Amino acid sequence: MPTAEEVRSRIPTAEDADRLTNLIIDLQARGLRINTPFERRPGGAGPSDSGMIWIEGTPLTVPVDANFVEGTPFTLEAEDVGFGIYRDGQRVASAAPANRPKFYDMETADGTPYWQIALMHLDSLASTVLQTCAYWGNDDQCRFCGIGVSLDAGRTVKVKRPEHLAEVAVAAKNHDGAVDITLTTGSTYGRDRGALYVAKCGHAMKEASGLPVEVQFEPPDDLSVIDRVADLGVDSLGIHVETFDPAVLARIAPPKARTGIERYFETWEYAVERFGEGQVTTYVILGMGEDPDLVVEGCKRAVDIGVYPFIVPLRPVPGSLMADAIPPTREYTDRIARQVAPYLVERGLTADKVQAGCARCQACSPLGALEQSLQLADTPGRKLIPVMDVS
Repeated sequence: MPTAEEVRSRIPTAEDADRLTNLIIDLQARGLRINTPFERRPGGAGPSDSGMIWIEGTPLTVPVDANFVEGTPFTLEAEDVGFGIYRDGQRVASAAPANRPKFYDMETADGTPYWQIALMHLDSLASTVLQTCAYWGNDDQCRFCGIGVSLDAGRTVKVKRPEHLAEVAVAAKNHDGAVDITLTTGSTYGRDRGALYVAKCGHAMKEASGLPVEVQFEPPDDLSVIDRVADLGVDSLGIHVETFDPAVLARIAPPKARTGIERYFETWEYAVERFGEGQVTTYVILGMGEDPDLVVEGCKRAVDIGVYPFIVPLRPVPGSLMADAIPPTREYTDRIARQVAPYLVERGLTADKVQAGCARCQACSPLGALEQSLQLADTPGRKLIPVMDVS
């Protein structure tokens, strides 16, 4: 049995956490070249063009196939025991690529492969339950989205059935250690925007597996839809505004711009009343030409009403209208994240309190690691990492 001193020696310091945060931001900005066999997540909905990897025990999705990755100084290398991340040939961290999930080799009674129904994103099971969207293929298409790419490539099925999703959830938990479920959907023309179907699917999966569930949808016309979603036992909600800059929102997501940022805040406030602080989240994508002051202001306003702003650098999706874009610089992501993370920590609205979903996982964002470094540093004798100004 290890001694107390040995146990304490395994706890990361604030400096360790800050070093890891910097590495995460670098990798998400510049990508990772793979020099060893590796399980990839190709383009489509979700964390596309992603290598899924654990870096020193922290989950991370990182670009691996985009054109800009050719110039990255970072590589993943096999070692005598395990793997390492190298920068210009110098080892900077240990790594553990995600293995192919065991449940991918299973199928439903009607012959549908489980991997066409749901995918493992490191330790989270995820699915797009309706792989079509009212906005896809017309003037309303969100420019960053790749929901139709997976379907066109034959990597998924158009409509996932609740009973099939429940079956896959049990297998993912039992065979691959899934700890939560993240469900999203293409928007429908219905007044609920698809919320009730994705919640029905989440209910079936939670009933079968016992795993906590996040469902994601647009603001419904009638906010009482959120009550019906809550009554189905869903744990967390993702209602994603994408950006707090109205000019950028109008350019990259016209339907969301028509909904209006203020309607998102109204919806979030209603949802927090039902689901609690920290269980309602929104994606905030960096690197689409937005005003950074508006981003920080919007994130802080969201935090003030109990909403977790999940900051992610743009991940261009092959096949999307922004396929040729590149992620923001590491400096840009860093200075915004370092203003939002301290606000989250001060408010007590940190990722470790989110029950399910993207903000629980944190693999696509630097916020979780940055929160940890702040929390570790907030002890006598330690110096807090500096909060940088955007200007």
